[in-house]
Amino acid sequence: MARTLAALPAGSRITDYISLGVIAEFFPVEKIHAVLDETKRASVRERDLPAHVVVYYVIVLALYMRSSYREVLRCLLEGVQWLLDPSAAVKVAGKSGISQARGRLGSEPLQKLYEAIVAPIAEKRTKGAWYREWRLISLDGSTLDTADTVENEKAFGRPGASRGSSAFPKIRFVALLENGTHVLWAARMSKYHTDEITLAQDVVPALRKGMLCLADRFFPGYKLWQIATRSGADLLWRTRQNARLDVDQRLPDGSYLSRIYASTSESTEPAEGDCGSRD
Repeated sequence: MARTLAALPAGSRITDYISLGVIAEFFPVEKIHAVLDETKRASVRERDLPAHVVVYYVIVLALYMRSSYREVLRCLLEGVQWLLDPSAAVKVAGKSGISQARGRLGSEPLQKLYEAIVAPIAEKRTKGAWYREWRLISLDGSTLDTADTVENEKAFGRPGASRGSSAFPKIRFVALLENGTHVLWAARMSKYHTDEITLAQDVVPALRKGMLCLADRFFPGYKLWQIATRSGADLLWRTRQNARLDVDQRLPDGSYLSRIYASTSESTEPAEGDCGSRD
């Protein structure tokens, strides 16, 4: 999707360098080089935009979404210069150079880096991240616009609209969210018409013991519940109002325990773990 030709404030800003330092702390260059070697995307010769710089560039693009590609690159390169070698000259590549560099890199190294590094980071003092002894995690899904190209429409699909079709092709994704920090992790994405439940089956195995996973009424079901409980996490999921939840054991506070099954005709193999409900 095209970016507006906006400019960052003239001159170098210390906040840009601090931001780059924070990014480098969470995404150490050694890890980036390891991922590039694993995916065979490491630069084989010296370039104006070597592969590890392009990785940082793509990350920084998310921080300056309203600025042009070249302005973001200028900010990044000046930050690298300030952090590593103040005497080095800064050369900002043109549009074609940026496009070629991103094409050489591809998406696989970024996906590998995300899977290797992005995870819950809340500390005990983090507000909103805990309920009693549990780390609060939410399971949810959404959609994102992609650039309006023939290739993206073919790859991801385009939702319908009241008058024809939507303005942009879309991807669908499902992820886990750490409530206190808003870290989005274990995300999986696919075509727009892919069901969220299908994506969630690849997401919930990332849950761990000591987590309390929250989810809305769309997600509860026999298969997904089975997969999620095997992770060792505790689950607190809403259910649809018309869901069949027969009373298995009534509790003193007015709630009751129930069981979910693969189907209403197969009530001999309940899902692992009970479902708590209220009248």
